[in-house]
Amino acid sequence: MGPVTVGLRRLVAPALSRAQLPHIDLILLSHAHFDHFDLATLRGLERARTAVVTAKYTSDLLRSRRYKSVQEVGWDQRVRVGPLSIMGFRVKHWGARMRSDVHRGYNGYLIESARNRVVFGGDTAWTDSFKALRARKPVDLAIMPIGAYDPWIYVHCNPEEAWRMGADCGAEHLLPVHHQTFRLSREPYLEPVERFVAAAGSHAHRVVATRVGHEWSLA
Repeated sequence: MGPVTVGLRRLVAPALSRAQLPHIDLILLSHAHFDHFDLATLRGLERARTAVVTAKYTSDLLRSRRYKSVQEVGWDQRVRVGPLSIMGFRVKHWGARMRSDVHRGYNGYLIESARNRVVFGGDTAWTDSFKALRARKPVDLAIMPIGAYDPWIYVHCNPEEAWRMGADCGAEHLLPVHHQTFRLSREPYLEPVERFVAAAGSHAHRVVATRVGHEWSLA
């Protein structure tokens, strides 16, 4: 691999440089698309104390021996990383990195500890899969994709659908992602997050970190 990565140019710089990042215990990878599974970034994060959880049939893209562990997860399968239980669940997307490797998996995740439950939606179009994640114990945070729906609505939800799926799993707080970083589709730059906050209506206070660089704590 050479010094140059071919792909879309970022629209905004990362909130932190690599040198500013704290120790990372866990890297969670939903699928192998280039904007979610950047090999140059992942190689820069290789550490002997960092674990990786990724979708089925994607670990071959990683230099697994350079991490503490690499575990693949399929739909309705669970693994443990330290105090966390991580379950993959089905979303409406696809996993191929290139045209031919259609065998690769793609996931949303439910992450549970003794105190908290977090849902990571990965990339998904509208699906009722999030309803199955609702339980007596609330979901503290749902991380929901909100962009790249015009014209790709069959594989990416729009902001209103993202809000509804977050509500379906019973999330108390919702963090919008998959927007403001790359030009993947035709909708205006700030339209996804503006529509997401509008969809929240009187519950807009439950939407957290709406801009790159915003901070919010679950504690």
